[in-house]
Amino acid sequence: MHDYFLSAIVLLVVIAVAVKSASIFITPFNIPFYKLYNPAETELGIKHPTTRDRIADHGYPVEHHHIVTEDGYILGVFRIPYSHKLQNQNEYRPIVLIQHGLMGGSDAWVSVGPNDALPYMLVDSGYDVWLGNGRGNTYSRNHTSRSTEKTDFWCFSWHDIGYYDIAATIDFTLKINGQGQQSIHYVGHSQGTTVFFTLMSLRPEYNEKIKTAHMFAPVAIMTHMKNQLVRLLSFILGHRNIFSVLFSNMEFLPYNRNILTMISNICGHNRLLRPVCVYIVQKFYNGRRWNK
Repeated sequence: MHDYFLSAIVLLVVIAVAVKSASIFITPFNIPFYKLYNPAETELGIKHPTTRDRIADHGYPVEHHHIVTEDGYILGVFRIPYSHKLQNQNEYRPIVLIQHGLMGGSDAWVSVGPNDALPYMLVDSGYDVWLGNGRGNTYSRNHTSRSTEKTDFWCFSWHDIGYYDIAATIDFTLKINGQGQQSIHYVGHSQGTTVFFTLMSLRPEYNEKIKTAHMFAPVAIMTHMKNQLVRLLSFILGHRNIFSVLFSNMEFLPYNRNILTMISNICGHNRLLRPVCVYIVQKFYNGRRWNK
């Protein structure tokens, strides 16, 4: 099963390369290549719940904010300001910023519901909880002057997410909280740890704005990673080659509303096929479903 799944992932990578190659040749003729991913006539009309929907469905207060970074990216972030169970909106609530991993978003933190999801546990413990979203993901696909259909929108790296996005989000949470707090608690997963390390290294003044930092699956040096997919693709990473040219300055696995909607409805909470989805994800990440 694992071998089949690994083969499927490699196939997706090959398809992405082909798609990118096609875009290179089509773009000069002004064909709206990106519209091929989301043609209006294929809209399924199935509801795809947002982070806000998921939180509100459980009775928690929720806010959706937009942050403009120094280099013009517009980030969508979500806040659970207090717990409706505690009714502690007038009390001191320490800020917690939770940042997602690679190819993820704020949805990942709340999808399993209040009994198991970290944001709910924290807000029910008296924290002011913020869920960040890095540039380019579902909730951060806007810019003051660039379009997602153009390559310059996608010309960024983990360096930029850390240097600009995380810095802007930290400053915004401190401002909106309104309780005169000078620092926050930070929780990052995978890429969410990498961008944190980047910010703390390149803008050391932000270390003063961090009370505690909690790193889940931290990634800084990848030399000894055992993940089979990473090792398989390692020969194309870290230096300029045909693959880096093809993937540069363009979205990897382009956003598609219909695919995301179907996955959400197939793998969502209490869905019949959810165990299959969990099995596939756990096989990919080589991990167990439950902490021990």
